[in-house]
Amino acid sequence: MPALREALLNAVMHKDYSSGIPIQISVYEDKIVLWNAGQLPEPWTVEKLLGKHPSHPFNPLLASAFFRAGYVESWGRGIEKIRRECASHDVPEPIFDTSMSGLMLTFKANPAHLKTSAKTPVKTPVKTPVKTPTAILACLGANPSMTLTEVAAQLGKSVSAVERASAKLVADGKLRYVGPKKGGHWEVLP
Repeated sequence: MPALREALLNAVMHKDYSSGIPIQISVYEDKIVLWNAGQLPEPWTVEKLLGKHPSHPFNPLLASAFFRAGYVESWGRGIEKIRRECASHDVPEPIFDTSMSGLMLTFKANPAHLKTSAKTPVKTPVKTPVKTPTAILACLGANPSMTLTEVAAQLGKSVSAVERASAKLVADGKLRYVGPKKGGHWEVLP
């Protein structure tokens, strides 16, 4: 869908790359959620973003490259295009949320477009292992100076899996890094 493509391009152009947190995309049966560490320019609000507004890309060089490559039509019209494309495909307008240290965009499916199927739950006789986020919090709670590479090795997970899970923990307000990149430490939040 062109609206989703536009939202992803906007996330790349407006991301705060200094955060080190990747753009996060969650796909559900009835919605798709994109989260990006970029912030709205001061003193913008979601209302201003949804109305007519000037272009203010967080990364103007990326925005210029995308424009010259033909990926975006013009600057400052991405939100308008997303809303127009959703309307033309009979999909509700996305929900914009800036309350989570970044911008979260939620595309909800039109219920009429969803396939219905009867799902039979399958019970597993085997005990489910501890989930990666819980294990990360336990490791970093016990040893806050561990690196994510060390956590991955201890848990037997890939570094990228631990980085994704820890980024979500940071976005959810359950974990934060304190201090400089070298010599800092992790803090598990209540």
